[in-house]
Amino acid sequence: LYVAMTRGRQANTAYVSVNRPDGDHSERHHGDPAEATARSVLYGVLQHVGAEPSAHETIAAEQDAWGSVAQIAAEFETIAGAAQQERWVAVLLASGLSTEEVDAATASTAFSALGAELRRAEADGYDVDRLLPGLVAARGVADAADIAAVLHERIARTISQSRGEGRVRRPLPSIAGLITPAIGPMADDMRAALRERRALIEQRANALVDDAVRGGAAWLAELGGRPSGPQRAQEWRREARVVAAYRDRYGIADESALGSTAITATQQGDASKARAALVCARQLAADTAEWEA
Repeated sequence: LYVAMTRGRQANTAYVSVNRPDGDHSERHHGDPAEATARSVLYGVLQHVGAEPSAHETIAAEQDAWGSVAQIAAEFETIAGAAQQERWVAVLLASGLSTEEVDAATASTAFSALGAELRRAEADGYDVDRLLPGLVAARGVADAADIAAVLHERIARTISQSRGEGRVRRPLPSIAGLITPAIGPMADDMRAALRERRALIEQRANALVDDAVRGGAAWLAELGGRPSGPQRAQEWRREARVVAAYRDRYGIADESALGSTAITATQQGDASKARAALVCARQLAADTAEWEA
């Protein structure tokens, strides 16, 4: 890319293909982003290191990658989707949709996103067994080109606009401040797998903060410095874990805490959570400094 983009006399233009694959090649390769953009593709190219690493460096890099929040969170999301798939189909069947409409929804490429949105709504304290029928009854789906995508959008909009109204229970905390937990009925082995990965994500986030504090990572400066008091220090650490997990999930190596602009919709949502955590951490540090003064 460097050679190609530095040889033009008057201009250098890169054309990046982000078209959806055709019907004969509908499956993405392992590791391919679900929401590729020209920026994300070029970012991936620029992250490539041309120098041949040593065996030790290769092993260390592989271990770090497979133990990262990015990898474990991807495993968590995959397992959660499989564990709750039959349940979401049952919820759709009980929502007022016809069998044909449910079949169309489950066959859609947006069905996994719909399942993730239902999981998020439930973790946020809503009763999805009542929420979805209400959304279907309020406006039918007969004219919908993609029923799963339409229902996904309706749920997301309703939760965003309700501001907590209609909750039947208190929201559950996200895993490391980012990943939505999976609750409700599921097979025991699936629940155990999710519990294991939740613990691994939390452990990884804790280790990342420890390493950052021990090594004096530059990005910690944006969090205002760890307070001296034990209670405030613990609260500050909780917020720092969210930022550390965000950085690890999206491979951010910049000195700035949150790196460059978020690319995908999922990353934008996580960036909002990480930004809120950063602000809270900074406020804790400022309040402590003011109190000690």
